[in-house]
Amino acid sequence: MTPPRFPLGRLLILFICVYLWSCSPAPTPTPFIPPTVPPPLIEPTLIIQPTRQVVIIQPTPLPTVISGTPTPTPEECTNDLTFIADVTVPDNTFYDVGAIIDKQWLVENSGTCNWDSRYILKHISGDDLGAPAFIALYPARAGTQATLQITFTAPFIEGAYQSEWRAFDKDGIPFGDPVFIKIIVQSGG
Repeated sequence: MTPPRFPLGRLLILFICVYLWSCSPAPTPTPFIPPTVPPPLIEPTLIIQPTRQVVIIQPTPLPTVISGTPTPTPEECTNDLTFIADVTVPDNTFYDVGAIIDKQWLVENSGTCNWDSRYILKHISGDDLGAPAFIALYPARAGTQATLQITFTAPFIEGAYQSEWRAFDKDGIPFGDPVFIKIIVQSGG
């Protein structure tokens, strides 16, 4: 009969556990901080009594205005639009009745005002060709070019048609070159 063996692996694990337990730092106790006592109250030795004092308000003289000196005013900008070219739909282009037309014009903001969302391009004469009465003018800085675009619909009656449009500023004042579309409508193209 063989003597019982104590497994070597169990002995090794036991040794490691004892080693780690003995190397762990001992917990440090939390230091005790005694409560603080508020400082004693010091009785006031001098009491200050407010006194009434009369304050006399003197009127301030108004500044004198020197006449004859003009006040500088900021220079106002000018609105202008210069037609450059038809990007799409040259004049007298033939279309079938009811056709959808994408018209684009290349223009320049030749004024000194920047066009913002308050500027519009408005129908001023001729047939509106199914377009709204006005559209927002493409925002453009002074001195830059912009492409204006309107979608038209060819009428259902044959013939020659023209629609004229003009730019208007935020105060409703027209400015610049008018832009227009000229088409010829025919049936069965």
